[in-house]
Amino acid sequence: MTDAIWATLAAIDPDEPRDFILRFFNISSYVMLPWVLLGIIGQAMFFLRLSIQWIASERKKASVVPTIYWWFSLAGGAMLLTYFIWRQDAVGVLGQSTGSIVYARNLRLIYQNKKTEAVKPANDNSSPS
Repeated sequence: MTDAIWATLAAIDPDEPRDFILRFFNISSYVMLPWVLLGIIGQAMFFLRLSIQWIASERKKASVVPTIYWWFSLAGGAMLLTYFIWRQDAVGVLGQSTGSIVYARNLRLIYQNKKTEAVKPANDNSSPS
């Protein structure tokens, strides 16, 4: 993989900025650039989710997975899945499609749990019969 990156960088003509951008992102026209940006933003969201989880855990001095972690996972996964479908990358599509199921399931469990906990106090405060 690194050899391919170095070969691409070596083939770039520094006098041609257009060639640099197209070759660097391995695309044939600027029309494809929004797809690359979608993939970059999706990857950034994946990085941010880990940063959020790390900061939350450091603050609590225990392993914590905040709800926003799962939202960033779902959004980043959806963006990357879309990008990998566009790139026709079977490995990326497989990895992101299965991950998205897990992220959505965790969010569903979190919100179901919150709903259940919100109902409990109302039932606990009822007068004894």
